[in-house]
Amino acid sequence: MEREAAGGAAELLAAAQAQLAARRLSAAEELYSRFIARCAGPAAGRAPAGADRDLATALNNRGQVKYFRVEFAAAMEDYTAAIECQPGFEVPYYNRGLVLYRLGCFDEAMKDFRKVLELNPQFEDAALSLKQAILDKEEKEKRGY
Repeated sequence: MEREAAGGAAELLAAAQAQLAARRLSAAEELYSRFIARCAGPAAGRAPAGADRDLATALNNRGQVKYFRVEFAAAMEDYTAAIECQPGFEVPYYNRGLVLYRLGCFDEAMKDFRKVLELNPQFEDAALSLKQAILDKEEKEKRGY
């Protein structure tokens, strides 16, 4: 029975990822939400190895759906939940940093980009984003904002 539930969850996650890849955002969000609810349900305590990573991936990817819709606050909630679920997963830090950067919260964005680089020094986009955030913060300060 547990194996069936785990298999169904894996299929649900794979289906959600396929919908996201095809840019069918509503379908992807619905499937990710179902997967997340399943992970948080009563059987969650008996989750197989790797389940936290799958849950963090689902939360991060549902955040991406919300980001694509410019629902930044909701996206950041999912990114933060992914971080809480799997603190060593660098991608949600990067994604949250991008949102913070777009909102002009440069100090918070830089903190997230630095965390990404601490976890994965080879994450080139995070290094570039950190450099840009530093430059934009300096420019903002020069203009007196």
